[in-house]
Parts: sequence; C-alpha cells; structure tokens
Amino acid sequence: MPRLASACLPLTLILGFFATTATADPLPEPPVGVATPATRAANVAVAERLPLTDPRDFEDASRGLVAQLDDPRILNPDGSTAWDTARFEFLDAPAPATVNPSLWRQSQLNSLHGLFEVVPGSIWQFRGYDLAVMTLIAGDSGWIVVDPLTSAAPVRAGLALANRELGERPVTGIIYTHSHGDHFGGVRGLVDEAEVAARDVQVIAPHGFTAEAVSENLMAGNYMSRRAALQFGTHLPPSATGHVGTGLGQRLSTGQIGLLRPTHEVPLGGETLTIDGVEFVFVDASHTEAPAELMFYLPALKALCTAEVATRTFHNVLTPRGAKVRDTLRWSQVLDQVLVRFGGEAEVMFASHHWPTWGRERLQQALQNQRDLYRYVHDQTIRLANHGGTQHEIAEQLVEPHFSATDFGTRGYYGTLNHNSKAVYQNYFGWWDGVPANYHPHPPEAAATRYVELMGGAEEGLRKGIDAFESGDYRWAATVFNHLVFADAGNRPAQEWLAAAHEQMGFQAESGAWRNYYLTAAMELRDGLPETPLSFDDPDFLQGVPTAALLDALVARYDPARLGREPFVVQFVFPDRKEQFHVEINPAVAFPRSGMASAPTAQLTLDRGEFDRLLLRRVELPELLQGGRAELVGDATAIGAFFAALDQFEYWFNVVTP
Repeated sequence: MPRLASACLPLTLILGFFATTATADPLPEPPVGVATPATRAANVAVAERLPLTDPRDFEDASRGLVAQLDDPRILNPDGSTAWDTARFEFLDAPAPATVNPSLWRQSQLNSLHGLFEVVPGSIWQFRGYDLAVMTLIAGDSGWIVVDPLTSAAPVRAGLALANRELGERPVTGIIYTHSHGDHFGGVRGLVDEAEVAARDVQVIAPHGFTAEAVSENLMAGNYMSRRAALQFGTHLPPSATGHVGTGLGQRLSTGQIGLLRPTHEVPLGGETLTIDGVEFVFVDASHTEAPAELMFYLPALKALCTAEVATRTFHNVLTPRGAKVRDTLRWSQVLDQVLVRFGGEAEVMFASHHWPTWGRERLQQALQNQRDLYRYVHDQTIRLANHGGTQHEIAEQLVEPHFSATDFGTRGYYGTLNHNSKAVYQNYFGWWDGVPANYHPHPPEAAATRYVELMGGAEEGLRKGIDAFESGDYRWAATVFNHLVFADAGNRPAQEWLAAAHEQMGFQAESGAWRNYYLTAAMELRDGLPETPLSFDDPDFLQGVPTAALLDALVARYDPARLGREPFVVQFVFPDRKEQFHVEINPAVAFPRSGMASAPTAQLTLDRGEFDRLLLRRVELPELLQGGRAELVGDATAIGAFFAALDQFEYWFNVVTP
C-alpha cells in the first residue's frame, strides 16, 4: 500500500521534480584564501581615503630604541615558545589585497619591537613582545615596573634586557594599571610572594582590582577564554591571509600566568604616593576601559600614563570576548579630567599599549580626540535612541567623527563605531531592541529549520546565499549560510560557503578583533576545532585568588540535578591561611559562607595550595588523605557528593556551529 500511495503523487509534481534536477546548474566552489573583486575594491577605497603614508606614527613608534632581544624567540621553561617576533616579518611589505590596508599599517607599527627610551634616563618601555607594553621607571634604588604582560617568560626577557643595557636593578615596585590579564599575568617573571615580603616590594593596583581580575578570569573564565581565542586569533597562523594583529597589539604571549595580590589598592578618587623615591599622582579611572583601572602622572618627569584609557586605537566598549559593558560617558569625563589637570604641563604621554606621544600640543590634541571619540559614540547613540532607533539601526546610521580621517589613534583597530554604539545602547536599554517579535524568538537551531523551509529547502537556500556572495553582500550571505548550518550541522557545502563569507569580511575588516573572529570562524568551519587553549587554570594564578572568590567561582559549577541526596553542609579549613569556610548544599544552590558551621556533615582540612591542586585535578583527594596532606572528618560521602555535582567545563564548545 505505501508503494501504491507514492505512485499517486500528482503527475505535474513528479515531472516538475525531474525537470528541476535535470536542468539545475552545478553549484560553484567557494573561494579560499583569496580576495574577491568586491574585497579588493573595498580595500582600495580605504587606501584612497586615508593618509596611510603619514610617517609620524612610524617615527614615534621607532623613537628611542635602545636594544632588541638577541633571539627572536622567547622560550618558556618547558621549551615551548612564549613569543616569536620572526612570525611577523611578513609585515615588512606593502599591504596585500587580503588585509585592510589601514589594519596592515597598524600591525606594522605594533610589530616594531625592543627596549625603547621614553624619558631620558628615567622611563623605558619593552614593546612588541606581547599584546601589552611593559614600562620600567627608574626609582632611587630599583625598577618600578608597570603592567607585567600576560605571561612570565617575556617579562623575564624584558627585565634581563633592561638590566643588561641600563644597569642591574632590583624590582622595588609593581603597578597594575587595571584588572585585565595581559597587564598582570606575567608578574611572577619579576618577583614572587616571598620576595615581596622579604624586600617590601610595593604592588600597587586600583581599587577593586582583585575582585575584578577574578571575576573576568575565573568566574567566567572558560566561556570568556573560548571567545577570546576567536577575538585574539590565538590559533590563527600569522600570515597575509591569517593573523596580522589585534589592533591593540600583535597577539597574546603564552606560558606561565600568575597573580600576585596587591599590597595596596589606590582608593576611589585617586591619591598621591611616593614609590622608591618617585612621586606618582594616581587618577581614578574605574569603570572606563576596565571596572578597576587607574592612570598616573609623574610631576618630576612631566610624564602622563594613560594606562588603557587612551591608546592608539578606538577601544572596545563591549569586547567581543564578552565582559561588562564599559561606561563611555565616564570614559570621556575621566579623559577630560586628565586633559584639564595635566595637559598644560605634561610633555610625554605613554600607555599600556602602543607607543608614546611626545610634545605638549600633540599630547593635548590626542587626549582631546580620545575624549571626544567616546563622548561622540555615547551622545549620538543616545540621541538616535531617543528618536526611536534600535541598536542595529543606530549602528548603521552613525558616521565616524571628522578627526578620525586624520588621527589614526581614533580609528577602529580594536573597537569599532558599529559595535561600540550597540554597547552604549545595551548599557542603557539592555539586550532587547524593544520590538515585541524579538523578545522571545526561537533559539537559533529551531529558527534555522524554519528559515530553511521558507527558503525552499537547503539547496535553494544555498543558491540564494551564493547569489548574495557573488554580488559582494557578504553580510547577507553569511546570514543565509548560517541558517543552513544551524538547521543541519552536517551540511558541508553550507559550512564551506559560510567560511568563505566570514573570510571575505575578515579580509575587509579594519578591526583586528573583527578580522580574527571572522578568520578563526572560517578556520573552524573548514578544519574543525584546534586542541590547545590558553587557559587561566593555573596554580600560579589561583594562589593569588582570595578564598571567598574562589569558592564563589566553584559553586557556580554546581548542577543541582546531580546531587541526589538531602541537603548537607561541607566545612573547609585552610590552616596555612588561617581561614574557615563552609558550603551549604541544597537541591537548588550551593551557598558558601565564611567561618565555621555549627554542625557540618563533613570537614576537610588542607592547605589552600593543595585545595587549588585538587580543583585543577592535579591531585586526587585519596592521595592527599593517604599522604597526610589532608584530613577528613565526618561523612566522607558528603564531600564526594559535593564534588561529583560540580561540572567540568569543556573548553572547545562550538561557537560558529550548533
């Protein structure tokens, strides 16, 4: 009967099917690794519009070179490569068609490397060996080091180079300008806790530094690190068709990542401190580029450090890796404050990325343009929102301010006017655009199947997407192909064409972050997921984390569905830190508290370092108990039940596919 039923299909449908399949043109193959005519034209237009041959930035970025490392590679203790300047030698050439020429110029500047003198006999910078810049200030007896990079090996190399070229000095002070990992992660390349205590090394940070560093790198670390791999192009090979830089710097170094807790946090409102004989006027810059951030002025040297609040790019208001939305109104106000307060006397301005600006007039103009940039995106977004615009409509309407045509430091090499405007909107109005149909839509996979049906099926959708691609409308092509992929993750032609669309958008992007995100997405679609992540899951990092914050991050892994027993209380005692914490576990939450519980179900006593290793799965609990490095009292099954209910996150979850 089923066979007879199938034979009863309308003759017109049967004939139509055969006619379609017989006459359909074969699908073309997508381009790989080449710029299409549309991309070539877009990049030529950029080159014609901007004064890319202006030499002033190159003069500033090269000024004061003292020396470079003898070996282009910086090695970690295990022999792996932390940094290799030779990987960026391909940038010494005219811009290829596969790179936005403005971004190419920025990457050329960021790739200039070495130890540079900023203020004669007083301030130097170690640049071009990490995403960030490490600054060394000569104190009366030693080095005051500002922002010790992402990992320890480049920090050791930079300090050794400075000692060799400028004379041996101990580290007497460390300043973290803000709470992002590329500004503190390499601190153990300078000192450790014992040296800090023995030599009374001052470790200065902004108010709230530790809490914010932990929040970004531990609480949300797995998800944020995964997206950061796309934003920073961590796994993209450097080349004219791959990674050329991030706009903020070339890329992140890899290796030992640590955290030393500050000995002093600068209070809100700022303060003046003398560190190793040098007077620092600290300016509170919280809730600008980071929730915890400071800038400082050195009156004796007439030098202003703007940290990451004013650099040689338009920064992110909402970073693609994900973080708290930044306050552009306050950002502009803080920049105005330092402009008014120090702009009339400062003679050099340096930051934690890029190269300095010398000369009072140029410094004032740079500060003013940076101030106006953040005020512009704030005010214009709010103005257009009050006219009824949504985040997407506003972002399409905004045009870059007039000074961005000549001031390369205000161009979107990292943040962009488009996504920063959307961030301003989100800060005021949230994620929703106010359109009722967009309040509770189907999730991507469920929606995708419906879109593909509307397209007339996967093959017809693919043809429509290819038509959009061939017309140069890569944004729409990517949307079509993405629906096809999310409707059917096994649709290989759709994956290849989606990769091609992402690639062309990456080739056109002026933002290094956009380019890296698009090109990494293309790579993952074509080749699958890589294997080696950059992670903050390191004992050197964890030992700097306060126990209360560590437990808050730990219980955020709690899955109530896996508990399977009545509520109970687990007590933790850390003798080395003289700390006690307990966790109340019920079928909804695991809630940590400081102090001793009145009647814990189980008590685990061990040093905090052993607890860190236990959490990182570097050691098992039975091993600690048998070796006498831990003591368990009470119901041992309660400890087991608690740890068994904690998720272990997989780093390589899908982002660009379902």
